[in-house]
Amino acid sequence: MNRFFRLSPVLRARKAQEDAARGAVNQSRAEIREAQALAKRRHLDLVGAEAPTEGTARAMVASLVARQSLAASLFGAQRMIADAEDVERERLAVLADAAKRRRAVELMAERHAELVRAHDLRVDQAALDELTITSKARNMARNLVEGSPA
Repeated sequence: MNRFFRLSPVLRARKAQEDAARGAVNQSRAEIREAQALAKRRHLDLVGAEAPTEGTARAMVASLVARQSLAASLFGAQRMIADAEDVERERLAVLADAAKRRRAVELMAERHAELVRAHDLRVDQAALDELTITSKARNMARNLVEGSPA
């Protein structure tokens, strides 16, 4: 029986694929955190930029336009969060698929190792049986030789 598991390189490749997928998930989570921090900053900017209650019409219009611009940038930041979460879901699906493929090869490796162990046990048992049979035959031959008149 071949003791070497021929799919070892495949198993290493599957582990590498899973590690790469895990890294991509971690990266997308970092992108989500960055987008959330940006959205929080934009929200604080919007809350801090209150509409003026007095001043010229031009100043009031400029302030309202600035608030609209801040609101648009906040919306853009929230859109970035949603997009990053979509990417994370896709990458989690890729990670789950990579983990399934790795696990399938690992199960084959475990089965192969079990077959090798079972084969080794059968070989060892056959050798022990052979020794036992040979030993009994020798003992019987000695008893015949000792019991016969010389």
